[in-house]
Amino acid sequence: MKLLLAIATLSAALLATSASWGAATITIVNGDPPGTGFNDSTPATPVGGNTGTTLGAQRLNVFQAAASKWGATLDSSVPIRVLATWDALPCTDSAAVLGSAGALEVFADFPEAPQRNAWFGKAQTNKLIGSDADPTTPDLRARFNVNLGQPGCFSGSPFYLGLDNHHGSNPDLVTVLLHEFAHGLGFQTYTDDQTGELLAGIPSIWDYFLLDTSTGKVWKDMSNAERAASAVKSGKLVWSGVQVTSAAVTVLQAGTPILTILSPPEVAGVIQVGTAAFGQPLNTPGLTGEVMPVVDTPPDLGLACEPLSALNALAVKGKIAVVDRGTCTFVVKVRNLQDAGAIGAIVADNAVGAPPPGLGGSDPRIAIPAVRITREDGQALKDALAKRTRTHSGLLANLGVNLAVRAGTDALGRVLMYAPRPNQPGSSVSHYDTSATPNQLMEPAINADLRHAVQPPVDLTLPLLHDIGW
Repeated sequence: MKLLLAIATLSAALLATSASWGAATITIVNGDPPGTGFNDSTPATPVGGNTGTTLGAQRLNVFQAAASKWGATLDSSVPIRVLATWDALPCTDSAAVLGSAGALEVFADFPEAPQRNAWFGKAQTNKLIGSDADPTTPDLRARFNVNLGQPGCFSGSPFYLGLDNHHGSNPDLVTVLLHEFAHGLGFQTYTDDQTGELLAGIPSIWDYFLLDTSTGKVWKDMSNAERAASAVKSGKLVWSGVQVTSAAVTVLQAGTPILTILSPPEVAGVIQVGTAAFGQPLNTPGLTGEVMPVVDTPPDLGLACEPLSALNALAVKGKIAVVDRGTCTFVVKVRNLQDAGAIGAIVADNAVGAPPPGLGGSDPRIAIPAVRITREDGQALKDALAKRTRTHSGLLANLGVNLAVRAGTDALGRVLMYAPRPNQPGSSVSHYDTSATPNQLMEPAINADLRHAVQPPVDLTLPLLHDIGW
């Protein structure tokens, strides 16, 4: 069974360039009309190993370099065709869509499929069956922002067209292409992450590995409503494939900032945190202490925007204090908690959202550690603190870096997937979580320190493609 996802009708004749590298052949199909995109004859000075002398030629050289990387990495006897154009994509000086790519067709229940009742992208299908399942249609569709660097679209910051990754402050086109090609090769679900609706009632191969640790279900076994809810469970959505989990041990850094509730047993567990730009950095073994909330007393002293009342100061002295976000800056709150004798600070957000951002600000007088947690986690923590005396809660916690948890995994070593609240269409679910350290190619935003790598010991993109059957 096959399904056509999308295809563009182009008025220009299609011109193809191809080369074979290693174990696969990548063909870039030039879909641009004369004078634009790959056909732009504007003179250009060779840069960073790119010998092209026109803007169009340099763009095509970068595409071929990215194709070279993937071609040397993948294993397929069937050429992979990428229909590519340069288009005007959404863009401002503060935010821009750099590019997009995806499979043009998906196929299910073909004889060679390693999993029945699952969608596979066309390039992977071709690899599995050993021939082109639809010779009339390219495998991937790629669009990239032709206006980047022009006034009103990241003004003055065009794509860097060198091949050496010396991009400075400009977006590196090789990196962007490696990322987007990976989506087209299968690094995505074809299930609607907002509604949870399966494509034509069939799960993606992706959905067999996407695990919600709060329910113990993978996406293929969920209802639409369960999938939609799972897509916004930051810190609870993981990749369960053995290739990625195994590779994470060599790729991701040991240690992640975390709030660990140690007791009582019924509330013990870990909570995601955003770290502070001020105060004592989280470390190992971290700070362990009893947790106490700052409570509302007139006039709104529960927000710790003024020196704490006598009762609040007595409650938090020698404790890790919980306070709500709002009204004043983070540094004002934490300084007032420190002055009252608190040994650490937990700021509960006042708006829905996840994962929790960091705490910004600067005050060299602050010496205690501070973190931010989501509103939902904050409410759960305060509910657990509801039964307490004025000076004791019996709830013990540790603020620190847990070396047993790698940066970007859960406590069992499974790599976290990007599941922010609210949902971010086009980014949610089909990327690794931003907590991964070092930064990974398949995070939702392109980071400046990426190294043109797609496999261990640097990157986890290829292991995921192996998990789904490449």
